[in-house]
Amino acid sequence: MINVGEQLVASYLRYIRDCEFTQLNLYTVESQGEIDVIGIDLNHRRLYVCEVAIHLSTGLQYVKNKRPNNINKLTSKFSRDIEYANAYFADYEKHFMLWSPVVKNARPGSLYNQSEHLKEIASNIRGTHGVEIEFVVNQKFQDCMTEMRHFAASQSAELKCPIMRLMQIEEQLGKHIVRLNR
Repeated sequence: MINVGEQLVASYLRYIRDCEFTQLNLYTVESQGEIDVIGIDLNHRRLYVCEVAIHLSTGLQYVKNKRPNNINKLTSKFSRDIEYANAYFADYEKHFMLWSPVVKNARPGSLYNQSEHLKEIASNIRGTHGVEIEFVVNQKFQDCMTEMRHFAASQSAELKCPIMRLMQIEEQLGKHIVRLNR
């Protein structure tokens, strides 16, 4: 079954970041892990390595033993992702991204503050690998979707990706309805 969140990120990389190749669910044999989405921009030698967490009602919430596990889970995933990217794309400019539409911010000092978890994950990865993680969350996630909608609205040829085609249909239909109601 298609994972719509991963397809959304792959579409963003393809249409907005100009990646010629995108791969979903790349299994990394050495680390026995999986990278949700990879995008390769051959022209500029850029690699995008993305983890995607579409948890809507709970927000960003990985659990282990019935306890939140965002920090350990995502620090581990990104560490494996970085090792893979460095091994196979050493001469590429690398971008590591976490895409999650809902990241909740609890009261200051709260033990399970998802926004604070992101800060700790970023600190762990920066300290261990010297790499910055780009967090595409909340408003930034919405902004990327808006970028995709604007792109879809500007295209007259059929977009082959189902997500982008849906956005294209919605945008063209909206324009058509406005013209009908004049």
